[in-house]
Amino acid sequence: MTEPTSQPSSTTVATIHLSQLLKSPVIAGSGEPVGRVDDLIVRLPGGDAYPPVTGVVVGVGGREVFVSAERIGEFGADRIVLSVNKVDLRSFERRDGEVLLKADILGHRLIDVAAAELVRAYDVELDETPEGWVLARLDTRRPARFFGLLKSSGGHASRDWKAFEPLIGHSQSLTIRGVSARVRGLKPAQIADLLEDADKHERGEILDQVHGDPELEADVFEELDSDKSSRLLDAMSDSEVAALLGRMRADDAADSIMELRQARRRRVLDLMPAGQRVKVVTLMGFNPDSAGGLMNVDVVSCAPDSTVAQALSIIRSAHALQPEALLKVHVLDAGRLAGVVSVIALLQAEPDSAVTDIMDADPVRIAPDADLTDIALLMADFNLYMLPVVDDEDRVLGVVTVDDVLEDIIPDDWRRREPAPRPAREPAPTVKNTTQNSDGTAQL
Repeated sequence: MTEPTSQPSSTTVATIHLSQLLKSPVIAGSGEPVGRVDDLIVRLPGGDAYPPVTGVVVGVGGREVFVSAERIGEFGADRIVLSVNKVDLRSFERRDGEVLLKADILGHRLIDVAAAELVRAYDVELDETPEGWVLARLDTRRPARFFGLLKSSGGHASRDWKAFEPLIGHSQSLTIRGVSARVRGLKPAQIADLLEDADKHERGEILDQVHGDPELEADVFEELDSDKSSRLLDAMSDSEVAALLGRMRADDAADSIMELRQARRRRVLDLMPAGQRVKVVTLMGFNPDSAGGLMNVDVVSCAPDSTVAQALSIIRSAHALQPEALLKVHVLDAGRLAGVVSVIALLQAEPDSAVTDIMDADPVRIAPDADLTDIALLMADFNLYMLPVVDDEDRVLGVVTVDDVLEDIIPDDWRRREPAPRPAREPAPTVKNTTQNSDGTAQL
C-alpha cells in the first residue's frame, strides 16, 4: 500500500469516525457474518505521510483475528464487507511498528507538539484516499456528559494527526519508530514539563524516546524538579545514572547526586568521568543555596597579555562549555582575577588590541558563602547576568548566571500556573520575482 504524503480535503473524500466503526459487523464476500470490529491497525510511516490502515482486528467467536486491508472490499461506518469468503482464524498477534487505534490512541493521551502538552484523544477520524484509508485527524474535545452518559457535543474538534506525537506504550516498536524528530524539536524544559505531568506509562514512553538522544536526555534532567528527578534516577542503574550525570552541567549533577540515597552516592561518583567527578565533588562541598552551590565551575579565561583575537579564539574552541559560560572572558593573573571582558566588547574591538585595554579591571565578584539574596541584589544593582565567585585569594572558583538565580527564587506555585498562550505563527509571505526600475523602485 502506497503511503500518501498529503491530507485530502475533508469536503471531497469520505470520512469515518472510529467510534462509529467499532463493534460494527464484518461480513464475508458471500454475505455471511464473520464477526465484529474490535480494533483498526495502522502503521506509523516515515517522513511526512499519514498512517495507512493496514488491517482490522475482528472479534470472531471469542477470539481476535487479523484481516488485512487488502482483503476488505467495502469499508463503511456501519459495516465492513470483505472481498473474500473465509478468514484466517489464527489469533491476532501484534507486530512491531503496528498501532492499534482503539487500544493505543482512543482515550489515551498524546503530545500536542505545538502546545507542548499532553491531550486526550476522544475519537479518531479516517479519510479515504486513492491509496486506501488513512488516519487523518484526532478529536481532542471531551464529549458532553448527560445523566452519566457520554453524548456528542455537536460536531467534532478534529485536528490534523501530524500535530501530535503518539505515546504507543509498545516497547518493541520503539526501535522501528525511532526518536521522534517532533520530540527532539521541543525544548528541554518543555519535555521536563511533559514528564512531570505524565503518568507512569506515558513517562516511560517519553523517557524511552529521550534516551535515544543522550545530550537531550541530560538537558531534560537539568530542567526537572528535584523530586521528579530523584524518582527517575532511583529507577536507573548506577552506571546509567553516572553516564547521565557525566553529561549534565556540574552544578546540576551535584544537586542530583545529593538527591540520591547516601549509599548510592559513592558508587555513582566512582563511575563518573574523572573530570566531571572532580567538579561535582567540589560543588558538593558548598551549601546548595549559596553562591558556591549555585555556581558553574566551567569558566573561560585568558592571560593578561592576550590579544582580542586570542581571547576570541579561546571562546571559539571551548566546545565543551555551556553557552552561558562563554558570555564573558575572565582575565587571570597567576590564577587571580585581574578583570572581565564581555564577548560583545571583544567583537567590537580590533583583533590586535590588548585584552587589558578593554576589560573591566574591577569586576563585581562574590564569595562562595554568599546567599541567594546577596547574589540577586548584586545582579540587580549592577545589571549583571554573570557573577564570578572567588575565594579569599581572589581565585575564580566558578560563575553564577542569572538563570541559576531565577530558578531558585521563582516560587513553586508559579511553576504550576497555566502558560501564557503562544502567539500564532503567520505564514511566510510569498516572495515574487522582481526587477528594478531605473528610479530604484521594484517592478513585479
